[in-house]
Amino acid sequence: MPRSAASRPDEESVALAHEIGRSLTRTPRQLPSHYLYDGLGSSLFEAICRLPWYRIAVVEQRLLDTHAERIFAEMRPVTSVVELGPGSGEKLATLISARSVRNVTVHLVDVSAEALEQASRTLGALPDLSVVTHQATYEAGLASVGRHDGSGSSLVVFLGSNIGNFDPESADALLLAIRAAVRRGDSLLLGADLVKPEPELLLAYDDPLGVTAAFNRNLLIRINRELGGDFDLSAFAHRAVWDPEHQRIEMHLVSLSDQIVRIPAADSTVSFASNEWIWTESSYKYTADQIVDMGAEASFACRDQWVDGDAGFALTLFTAL
Repeated sequence: MPRSAASRPDEESVALAHEIGRSLTRTPRQLPSHYLYDGLGSSLFEAICRLPWYRIAVVEQRLLDTHAERIFAEMRPVTSVVELGPGSGEKLATLISARSVRNVTVHLVDVSAEALEQASRTLGALPDLSVVTHQATYEAGLASVGRHDGSGSSLVVFLGSNIGNFDPESADALLLAIRAAVRRGDSLLLGADLVKPEPELLLAYDDPLGVTAAFNRNLLIRINRELGGDFDLSAFAHRAVWDPEHQRIEMHLVSLSDQIVRIPAADSTVSFASNEWIWTESSYKYTADQIVDMGAEASFACRDQWVDGDAGFALTLFTAL
């Protein structure tokens, strides 16, 4: 049975209210992207991963299927696997099953209880695995894992181009936190999306079925439900924008009229002008060389890299120096 680190819903609500209130006072207005992934948000994101226009999940799964044996080939026996943002757990299950890894403790780190539960069920079906969940930020989860395991080789898995949701400074800080949580010779497997033509990127983040728009607006539903907000979903439109200078897709919620929104639990009243927007998420894209350089800055050496040139995605295996 999966074991779960203790969670404190009251503290989470206080943190949500504080972050929402503070972020909406910024210029431009913002909402923290990690709050997109409540129960409904996580389900919507899983649906996004199955859309033909959002190719990250399918291509990454194919790369894992193809190269799983090679990924483990040069490692010392792995006794601990840590996955940051496990999603459904299917990718890690593919990786572990392909190599028939046994007697391993798998640590799953995510802020979403629903995602942890789903991934635990998926991985719990595999033999000879012990699954531990950490409902926490990546940094806090990594620190917790460090207290759990004191021996054996470790592999940290960070897939789905989740690294792209961090701005460059925060991404560098996270890679340093991963390096601090592992020992010399341990490994990091990083999946990252690459720069590609703008029309292809915009289609992936503003799909014709409107699933990504629903995912984005769901953050407003969460604020209404958990903080007593009175956002009118029909008064905000989803918009995806490509910023070539910073190599990122931005997701916005655009106010369709002059309006006032009240969020009692955050002690916040926000006036929106027509066409004013809230920045909800960024997705940075890279070149293959930039990924290698990012790892090097955090004292990781590139052991191997597999690139799908057609879909523009890279899976990179690093060794901690």
